[in-house]
Amino acid sequence: MKTCLFTLMMICATAFSVCRAQTPVYLDDSAPLDARVEDALSRMTLREKIALIHAQSKFSAPGVPRLGIPEVWTSDGPHGVRPEVKWDEWEQAGWTNDSCVAFPALTCLAATWNTEMAALYGKSIGEEARYRNKDILLGPGVNIYRTPLNGRNFEYMGEDPYLASQMVVPYVKGVQSCGVATCVKHFALNNNEINRHTTNAIVDDRALYEIYLPAFKAAVTEGGTWSIMGAYNLYKDQHACHNSYLLNDILKGEWGFDGVVVSDWGGTHDTWQAITNGLDLEFGTWTDGLSSNSKNAYDNYYLADPYLKLIEEEKIGTSELDDKARRVLKLIFRTGMNKNKPWGALCSEEHYAAANKIGCEGIVLLKNDNDLLPIDTDKAKRIAVIGENAIKMMTVGGGSSSLKVQHEVLPLDGIRQFAGNDIEVSYARGYVGDTSTVFDGVSSGQDITDNRNEDELINEAVEIARNADYVIFVGGLNKSRFQDCEDSDRKGLELPYAQNRVIEALAKVNDNLIVVNVSGNAVAMPWVDDVPAILQAWYLGSEAGNSIAKILFGIENPSGKLPFTFPVKLEDVAAHNMGEYPGTKRNDGSDITDTRYNEGIYVGYRWHDTRHIKPLFAFGHGLSYTSFKYGKVTASNSEMTANDSITFSVDVTNTGNRAGAEVVQLYISDEKCSVDRPVKELKGFKKIYLNPGETQTVSFSISKDALSFFDTGTHSWVAEPGKFTAHVAAASDDIRSSVQFELK
Repeated sequence: MKTCLFTLMMICATAFSVCRAQTPVYLDDSAPLDARVEDALSRMTLREKIALIHAQSKFSAPGVPRLGIPEVWTSDGPHGVRPEVKWDEWEQAGWTNDSCVAFPALTCLAATWNTEMAALYGKSIGEEARYRNKDILLGPGVNIYRTPLNGRNFEYMGEDPYLASQMVVPYVKGVQSCGVATCVKHFALNNNEINRHTTNAIVDDRALYEIYLPAFKAAVTEGGTWSIMGAYNLYKDQHACHNSYLLNDILKGEWGFDGVVVSDWGGTHDTWQAITNGLDLEFGTWTDGLSSNSKNAYDNYYLADPYLKLIEEEKIGTSELDDKARRVLKLIFRTGMNKNKPWGALCSEEHYAAANKIGCEGIVLLKNDNDLLPIDTDKAKRIAVIGENAIKMMTVGGGSSSLKVQHEVLPLDGIRQFAGNDIEVSYARGYVGDTSTVFDGVSSGQDITDNRNEDELINEAVEIARNADYVIFVGGLNKSRFQDCEDSDRKGLELPYAQNRVIEALAKVNDNLIVVNVSGNAVAMPWVDDVPAILQAWYLGSEAGNSIAKILFGIENPSGKLPFTFPVKLEDVAAHNMGEYPGTKRNDGSDITDTRYNEGIYVGYRWHDTRHIKPLFAFGHGLSYTSFKYGKVTASNSEMTANDSITFSVDVTNTGNRAGAEVVQLYISDEKCSVDRPVKELKGFKKIYLNPGETQTVSFSISKDALSFFDTGTHSWVAEPGKFTAHVAAASDDIRSSVQFELK
């Protein structure tokens, strides 16, 4: 008995000693991050390093089980945490506890022009991802709005690089404060969905650096994002997910990015380029995980067995592998192995409140003749609501941003709730668009089938609108193919499903017509002169109906501003006027389509200003239920040097009878330059809240960086001495005051 006891004690002591000897130093949180990463890397075998840099399932990578390094779990998307899918498939896993809060689409966030809303957004969605044990949130998207036909514009932050840069940084910081990495996408030049896997973007360096890269750079150098997602398209004839110029030279070289480059799902095409051109973590090469019919399909990824074989055959060394593994390890230490990350929360009251607040701040009042809005509940006895988008759930569909929500308040329900019991709210369909309600196994649970023809639907709508005190048409686009949807582009600028016919018929029978356009893109409005009030409402997520109703009834004062230009017609867009869209297919037998960005830096308002093209609604435009008076802008100095800054100040007064917010915008014009420059460019903005009669002084400080252009000859930013003009504006076409200054 004593012998057995002694033997047991010796076994335990030996085991304890072995455990102590093998306790990894990288578990010591007091050690510097890089030291912990190097210690972990030194303990890994060659095969473990290879396994670390590619997926093991649809949305996860394996980590290093032997060393206790956990798996890496990713999730779409930028507007909410995607429901769980099966291990190898896009279909739903059938969980009952993976519903989420759907936050407004990023076009709406950009339309708030409020960095505090971006921080709130990031923290809220980060908490939801943290609760679901996600390590990487696949977003936000910051690709520039080059054409209103891009089906994925609703996921991005508009046409202006400065606005997108300012909004992405607090979003990134908010998410990562929860111990979840952002994966800013799609790097770079993913500006159309049609032919997205085979489009080769031909862009000069000046446009690349001035227009298409600044938001990514800000996410890296100011936001500190822990990962970046490559794009599907090609650039310089290399796919963006393994593009030497974008990833090695710019991202990791010029910007010093120390995080992980993640491939988009199916974005990897070549082992050698993936090794040498900057890709770190490969996902989604086999879209169902089983196509190769092998024991483990993921071993056939480009960065899996094919990479291992090259090393074992001594055709390549391991320096690139160590760099990739080092980066993935650093991400894991920042996320899954971060013992200090906070607790998460899912579907909390605070998150619904955040979604509601962001939605209200992002809704843009485009037009409000005769102060038709807000709706006067003392005079309104009958309200007619028309349009499919009033009753269609918008959180399902759209591609990878499709969500399974705990609940979604529809516009009709929100209007009825805020109208109260004393106002009769009637509804007519008006038009029938897409009645499908299922995407990738997620069902909205709706049945909105309607087999009536256009004339029957319009006649019904006209009849209930004729005697209403207010008519609210809720239409626009949806998240179906060829509208606002991944992997397809719109076929035109016009509203689909004969909506123009409906709106024109309603305008003839009722003067109090309000059009609520739900979309992530600009649309043509041939009826704009016949409709007194227009709201741009975006995809607002779980709280859509409440946010829309609060604006309609004046519970909240609209303060959103457009993050992109609404053109009158497609020919007014530079990409369609000067550039190529969607491009020209090569005649060399390949599938490659070359898309030339001949318009260069002239995107959005830069183009409209330069060519004196009047927009339907300008970049930065947005009305309020109150009014704001701008004073004369003053400059702290009339001259500045390259080492100085200059401050511009202006007094803004709320001259109306209700509290409201105004976005004060600063644009800079270079009066004489050796290269072509836009008439003006956004270089500052501030959102201020004012009570009736209140005045606030708004100040902007700029350095020579705000005056610089990218010089392709020297590959550097240049600010040429000379005269400049600072414009304070309420929109890009609404300059309130200007002042000149000189750079010495």
